[in-house]
Amino acid sequence: VLDQHGAVLLDQPDDGTGGRPEVLRGDLRRILINSLPGEMIQWGHKVTSVRPLGDSRHELTFADGPTVTTGLLVGADGAWSRVRPLLSDAKPEYVGTSFIETYLYDADQRHPAAAKATGDGSLFAVPAGKGILGHREAHAVLHTYVALTKPQEWIAAILASPETAAAQVAAEFTGWAPELTALITDGETALAPRPISALPIGHRWDRVPGVTLLGDAAHLMSPFAGEGANLAMFDGAELGKAIAAHSDDIEAALAEYEQALFARSARFAAESDKNHQLIFGDNAPAGLLNLLTGQEPTE
Repeated sequence: VLDQHGAVLLDQPDDGTGGRPEVLRGDLRRILINSLPGEMIQWGHKVTSVRPLGDSRHELTFADGPTVTTGLLVGADGAWSRVRPLLSDAKPEYVGTSFIETYLYDADQRHPAAAKATGDGSLFAVPAGKGILGHREAHAVLHTYVALTKPQEWIAAILASPETAAAQVAAEFTGWAPELTALITDGETALAPRPISALPIGHRWDRVPGVTLLGDAAHLMSPFAGEGANLAMFDGAELGKAIAAHSDDIEAALAEYEQALFARSARFAAESDKNHQLIFGDNAPAGLLNLLTGQEPTE
């Protein structure tokens, strides 16, 4: 954790005893895909609509025209799920903070000051309402998320002019240490907007025969608990276990799975929302420092 001048406020080196190992999303995706038979995933099938047919069945229509009828439909289709409206009227809402994403490559050789500031793991420089967050990936890649508490329209207007976007974003950090702003101005990919949205904390639904949700489709939350992908994988495992335990009664399996999912996801969504306020609140970076050192207030 650094302040805007590059001074170190907290350093927690990895001594190998941590309980939260990390993996690049691309590597994780490849591991999961390679564990499946080649024909199991049907690529190029984007769902455009879903409609109930009764008797636990649903019809899916794909962008290229064909339809399929399901006996069990699992909506694992992310934040803007096409399946969720079968169960719930809830829609994701913007939490007020956006990330702007970019990368630096071969950073140790080409961007040594930014590489040193980022260190061997993660970097947080977060005064109230904004921040520069980064982490080191394999092969000396620095992955940067610039956090801004701005309307989505402001972000879109800035990024609509790629030739000036980096300078305009960096202007929000005037007076900051150059090794930090270099993570923006020296970025080697186009700045990508990542507005952060969330479903209501405690999102749940009544049991609807033949359909359920998992992952972001069920419990989209901000990333500040670091649990989104973990929960999605855990949801899938728990759903599979419930179906195996009630193979002769799918509705009993879904009811058991959903009751556990509701409690689990509500807890992490509340934690994520609290962490968002701690990290970017008026007393930043004290909130983040307290969070990382286990001193944040308990409720």
